[in-house]
Amino acid sequence: MHCLVLLKLMPRKLLLPALLLLSCGRDYSNLQQPSKLTSTSPATYLAQFDTTQGPFTIEVHRDWSPLGADRFYQLVDNGFYDGTRFFRTMPKFVVQWGINPNPLVSQAWKHGTAIKDDPVLQSNLRGFVSFATDGPDTRTTQIYVNMADNARLDARGFSPFGKVSSGMEVFSKLYAEYGEGPPKGAGADQDKIEAEGDAYLARNFPKLDKVIKARITGK
Repeated sequence: MHCLVLLKLMPRKLLLPALLLLSCGRDYSNLQQPSKLTSTSPATYLAQFDTTQGPFTIEVHRDWSPLGADRFYQLVDNGFYDGTRFFRTMPKFVVQWGINPNPLVSQAWKHGTAIKDDPVLQSNLRGFVSFATDGPDTRTTQIYVNMADNARLDARGFSPFGKVSSGMEVFSKLYAEYGEGPPKGAGADQDKIEAEGDAYLARNFPKLDKVIKARITGK
């Protein structure tokens, strides 16, 4: 039986212990030790994402947002985004993702892993990519692609580190009918994604598209 089916049938209180043993065939040990992911990114590089709606590529420029570029490089290079779902798809605003499907990984990244803010040197225009934040100096793993010219986000400290260089049409194909999450809408709850992982999304928001594989493809 497929691991996802096993997890869906399992009582919630047993979910985390099961993930410790099962992890759906993946080795998450490197991602459960964020302090060991310290590599510095190249000056420019490409990250390719294969998704359930096709591929897209993000072109990253370290001089735009050095700390952001380094963190994104570390996450992609270590498979963090593999299996992550596009849980917030707002066609006229942003598409957001970056909560790992394994809640044990989310726990490891929840405290003490945020990076300092970078200066905002590029604008949040359509196709540009930034880290999501929850206030100053709170960037961790969640990223978003601007689906419109959102220059108003610049003053709030959202520092673009890259842009979609190919495959922007993929974002228009992503399932968007669940809408915004709480408290503004009835879409996916980020706290529950972190606590329960992909089992929560598969159970309640099964149509959400996801990343199949992300990798560094050019330097």
